[in-house]
Amino acid sequence: MRRVVFNKKGGVGKTSITCNLAAIAASLGRRVLVVDLDSQANSTQYLLGEAEPEESVADFLTQSGGFFTSKRPVTDYIVPTAFEGLSLLPASAKLQDVEHKLEQRYKIMDIKKALDGVASEFDEIYIDTPPALNFYTKSALISGDSVLIPFDCDAFSRQSLDTVAEAVGEIRDDHNPELGVGGIIVNNFQARAKLPQQLVAELEEAGYPMLETRLGSSVRMRESHQKASPLIYSAPKHPLTLQFEALYSEITGR
Repeated sequence: MRRVVFNKKGGVGKTSITCNLAAIAASLGRRVLVVDLDSQANSTQYLLGEAEPEESVADFLTQSGGFFTSKRPVTDYIVPTAFEGLSLLPASAKLQDVEHKLEQRYKIMDIKKALDGVASEFDEIYIDTPPALNFYTKSALISGDSVLIPFDCDAFSRQSLDTVAEAVGEIRDDHNPELGVGGIIVNNFQARAKLPQQLVAELEEAGYPMLETRLGSSVRMRESHQKASPLIYSAPKHPLTLQFEALYSEITGR
């Protein structure tokens, strides 16, 4: 299963959701790959800390092959993390520099082809995307089986949902008819605050595919970023960790 985590709005928790769901899967014995397609490389930093990989997904996408030479496989660019069963195809700032070049060379299917090639090596793949409907996000949606949409309970995030739905529909029509919506993940939910409850109720009434699990907010998340250690490893009994475990169970049916 390949799950794409996407919202056009930034700051909604894409990286936290991507890495923590992937870490929970790995802690359960699954073989998991995180693909970081955001030039900010937040998932890469979250899972590797200060260790900078020598090569990234940008190098994989821009490599050249000739008549007498073959391109290196994507496995050459995948690196292990400190967490058993969890691997990473890292990002770098170079992604921003080479985006136009990749568009000109019609490389939009390369991520899908690469992930198709390693399908037998991983049980689950999580793809972190930029906060924009750009080349990399479209590549991710073309590659994915399902889209998870973080929603952080504010009006701007609410407005972006229609754009996300339209983008998913276009990719489904043009490139990936099997692409499904795994659901909207309510993040930074404050149960006692009126606005979050109101916004979630409006989405439910409008028929949006809301996941039942609600993720709260906690300083432990920022601490886990700083430690480069997802919550299941850095704070396994914390309430937010338990919420992520419930979310993982909900999206996988496990």
